[in-house]
Amino acid sequence: MDVENEKCWQKSKKDSWRTTLLLAYQSLGVVYGDLSTSPLYVYRSTFAEDIQHSETNEEIFGVLSFVFWTLTLVPLCKYVFIVLRADDNGEGGTFALYSSICRHAKVSLLPNRQVADESLSTYKLEQLPDREYNSKVRMLLEKYKFLHTALLILVLLGTCMVIGDGVLTPVISVFSAVSGLELSMSKGHHEYAMIPITCFILVCLFALQHYGTHRVGFFFAPIVLVWLICISGLGLYNIIHWNPQVYQALSPYYMLKFFKKTKKQGWMSLGGILLCITGSEAMFADLGHFSYAAIQIAFTFLVYPALILAYMGQAAYLSKNHQNVDHISYYVSVPESLRWPVLAIAILASVVGSQAIISGTFSIINQSQSLGCFPRVKVVHTSDKIHGQIYIPEINWILMILCIAVTIGFRDIKHMGNASGLAVMAVMLVTTCLTSLVIILCWHKPPIIALCFLLFFGSIELLYFSASLVKFREGAWLPILLALFLVTVMFVWHYATIKKYEYDLHNKVSLEWLLALGPTLGICRVPGIGLVFTDLTSGIPANFSRFVTNLPAFHRVLVFVCVKSVPVPFVPPAERYLVGRVGPASLRAYRCIVRYGYRDVHQDVDSFESDLVKRLADFIHYDWCRSQMSTDRGTDDHPSASERSSGEHRLAVVGNIDFTRSLVFEVDESMQQESVSCGFQTVESIGDIIEMSTPKERRVRFAIDDPEDPSEVQLRQELEDLMAAQQSGTAFILGHSHVKAKQGSSVFKRIAVNFGYNFLRRNCRGPDVVLKVPPASLLEVGMVYVV
Repeated sequence: MDVENEKCWQKSKKDSWRTTLLLAYQSLGVVYGDLSTSPLYVYRSTFAEDIQHSETNEEIFGVLSFVFWTLTLVPLCKYVFIVLRADDNGEGGTFALYSSICRHAKVSLLPNRQVADESLSTYKLEQLPDREYNSKVRMLLEKYKFLHTALLILVLLGTCMVIGDGVLTPVISVFSAVSGLELSMSKGHHEYAMIPITCFILVCLFALQHYGTHRVGFFFAPIVLVWLICISGLGLYNIIHWNPQVYQALSPYYMLKFFKKTKKQGWMSLGGILLCITGSEAMFADLGHFSYAAIQIAFTFLVYPALILAYMGQAAYLSKNHQNVDHISYYVSVPESLRWPVLAIAILASVVGSQAIISGTFSIINQSQSLGCFPRVKVVHTSDKIHGQIYIPEINWILMILCIAVTIGFRDIKHMGNASGLAVMAVMLVTTCLTSLVIILCWHKPPIIALCFLLFFGSIELLYFSASLVKFREGAWLPILLALFLVTVMFVWHYATIKKYEYDLHNKVSLEWLLALGPTLGICRVPGIGLVFTDLTSGIPANFSRFVTNLPAFHRVLVFVCVKSVPVPFVPPAERYLVGRVGPASLRAYRCIVRYGYRDVHQDVDSFESDLVKRLADFIHYDWCRSQMSTDRGTDDHPSASERSSGEHRLAVVGNIDFTRSLVFEVDESMQQESVSCGFQTVESIGDIIEMSTPKERRVRFAIDDPEDPSEVQLRQELEDLMAAQQSGTAFILGHSHVKAKQGSSVFKRIAVNFGYNFLRRNCRGPDVVLKVPPASLLEVGMVYVV
């Protein structure tokens, strides 16, 4: 494997302490922007309506106790010490958990799966003894198809709530920061100024997204660091100056006193308290950009103490100042001489926190699109050096419009807090459920441990979730409405995509049909390379037969290209291409399966075309090498029975192999070739047998003594044909599909397929735009899918 390419996707496992500290510092600006600004609105949202701050201080001390234990149990205990360990090759987030589960149990609904994918180096499975109870859980999940669908819907729900959080977090963060102006302006002026200023900041924030985070990211970490120092310093000052005994409120006893006095109203106020952990999910979602140790150090030794001091300081001030019971705000606890500098830092910190969740929204939509769960959108990579820095124009402007609409529509922190709180807790509940499955299936722990994890943290999150759900009419309806809409869109798109694949699978054409095409039937071969894009990993797609039927000609070199996603975050470049022949060598037809992980950056069309031709040339060399090796050893290299029946030859992993023009290859007998004969099942349980060889794991040396060897002549002729075809140009043959439900389908299916999917297909990016195919090189074949 090329060392330079390996660095792009593999993270060093032994970071030095200096590197770890540097990553911990950088994580402040990316991971903790949202979490660190929560003191701006937690107390204000909690005391907005349900409970009142009284002279006895039981309410404020009870809220402080809840905040302390919530921060300790959820972000610190759950995320830092447990969930962060459930990474997927260093990646975190909802799809990382789902990917890990799919690799350890056959619950994935992704089409064109191959057992050959399990040979990927990133497709790692812990070789631990599979205990009986683990096997029972896995067999239960694999047995019932509805559990596969339920798991996917759960993942999509969590994804949609993250997108909803991408709408609500910028609004509540910026709105809370700007609210500090109310202490320096009259009430009338403040009401008219606050909404326009918030909207202006939001418009500027989204307008700058196309420049990419990396262009302004160098000062994100210092802003959050200054903000954390500021709130911890102010908190320490308020504790010492107003109430040094406030630490006693950290006792759980004050939570009981709080509920004893406030009863139902206290339970309803939990919807405001839970806002103290907004942004905790970012620690796991952004794990791939940093490391487990860096995020753990940053939160445990800086963010967590700073937040506790900030909340304790606010409580200490409010416990001795009851004249502001109708106006509880973070800024009232700030000394008057420092309010303007703190206001400026708070606005900058809120922008940083908003930037983090917006970038996270782009990332998770890109992952959803890679797995076929989201309509195609344009993805712009804003950095050549930093992996994962992307910008999606359509999503950016939709988020901006929604943020402005929420700001103008809600106008107060109470409704914003109710909406944001429900979205946050829904994401955490999904993470808790998926982590429980990871504990059983991936970590091979007893189910009782997973059950304890689920019950302990799930009960805490359900308590907060129920308090948010009660506020349905007071703002909590918004994330539910957004989630239902997005889940519907994503599920309809995924369902129709699977049905299209099944249609292609049942209507694929045999190799005999392709071999029968020739001059006698009026078919001619034209110069150039024809890239036929299909979702199939074997067989001839129906859109190609339709193409030849209407236009009786195809290219001199024909390549059936399948661009597929596999349930891993990254596929090493040396393992990305699976190449094989379709038919005899004289046909000049090949199959190329290009595998991407859900966080991989897809190549643009120019680099993809040149890289594909190079891989084909390497495969031709390898295929000749393999046949010569069989001849020299006196062994037959005839195709297997399955290859003869399907016409498919063995697929080889073609990586970074340096084949010289002198046709000399090194021999290393100490290294053994891997040859995996594997049967895989498609969605409809149709088995295909493909043998995969990995030439990168065996080096062979052949010296050609006879320059006129017929095999060498054939090799050179095939390479010359490939180079000549490349010079003649490349045509991209894509299907232009229209999907309709078959007769007798249910009303819901007809609405979903005939109207929903086709509306999305017409109004979203086409495959040619996503692949960046030049219009002059595009050939579209119309296809009607009846599913």
